[in-house]
Amino acid sequence: MSQKERMLTNKLYLADSEELLIERKHANELMFKFNNCNPNDETRKKSLLKKLIPNIGENYRIKQPFFCDYGYNINIGDDFFANYNCTILDVASVTIGNNVKLAPNVSILTAAHPIDPIIRNTNYEFGININIGNNVWIGGNTVILPGVTIGNNCVIGAGSVVTKNIPSDAIAVGNPCRVIRFLQEKDKKFYFKDKEIDLNY
Repeated sequence: MSQKERMLTNKLYLADSEELLIERKHANELMFKFNNCNPNDETRKKSLLKKLIPNIGENYRIKQPFFCDYGYNINIGDDFFANYNCTILDVASVTIGNNVKLAPNVSILTAAHPIDPIIRNTNYEFGININIGNNVWIGGNTVILPGVTIGNNCVIGAGSVVTKNIPSDAIAVGNPCRVIRFLQEKDKKFYFKDKEIDLNY
């Protein structure tokens, strides 16, 4: 089994194998072009992102800078938005549904290292898949750790560190991130605390 095959099946693997080094170099070149592209050149930015992340849906927007390991392990649905400085370490699969919004400085990290220092010093590492459902909003400076699933319609509060699965329809915050409540009827009336929604939509 190659190191890439080990990586893609969530096993311990060596990231500095020749095949993986070549693939990361390719991703780095695309990221460099995207991150240094004229921010108003939407056509070129979208073209570069499509090369970097082939499995991305329709109507996507990612603000510069953006960082990932490979790109091909990221699967994104339609109507996706990521604000400044999004990082996705995709040594394992990252699946993101439709209508997902990421605030600035969100990190989605499938990559990790063994706890035992002797094993860790062999340079073996691993990745565990991350899944994010539909209609999810993730607040600024949130970190999502390996193996996490976030259900549909969730809101993750700013500054959260998501270490465990979050069920659908939950509002969750904190370090470690915990569910504080579920979506309610009042959320259809107020958009922020006591600020009432006054639009027809």
